[in-house]
Amino acid sequence: MTNKSKNILLIVGFLLVLFLSFKLAISKTINLKKEYHTLKHEELLLKNTPKQLSLLKQKQKYYDSILNKYQIKGSSIQNNLLKAINALANSNELKVVHFLEPHITKNNDLSIKTYQFTIEGDYNNILKLIYHLEQQTKFGEVINLSFEKKKNFRTRKYYLQAHILLKSFG
Repeated sequence: MTNKSKNILLIVGFLLVLFLSFKLAISKTINLKKEYHTLKHEELLLKNTPKQLSLLKQKQKYYDSILNKYQIKGSSIQNNLLKAINALANSNELKVVHFLEPHITKNNDLSIKTYQFTIEGDYNNILKLIYHLEQQTKFGEVINLSFEKKKNFRTRKYYLQAHILLKSFG
């Protein structure tokens, strides 16, 4: 054998030894190290479990208090919204003309309900109703408000109607 063939054989042997040592020892060590880090991470998560549980209980109490504060109890949001609109309409001399079924859209896991209703009455009283719905009852946000002046041909008087779209999440 010549020196050239000995060198080639030495290099091939060295590469073979490197490959076998990586396959048999080093790769197992790397895998065990990754598993060790994942187990350490899970241990940290499990250590914080009691703290997270108490935080979740506090959040539940807070959200329940908000629901009680805004009178959103066992019945649906649609019923509560209609009750609030009727109460405000009676106190502000307004008339509920239409209250349609909500339009429900799903976006990922979030369901968006859009309520459409029509109110008839004085401009300032309609604005009071809108303000109360958005700021004090927290049913959702008014995404569209359009006013329409109409004429009653029997009495020959004009009246104002407001078409309202209210968007609610949940």
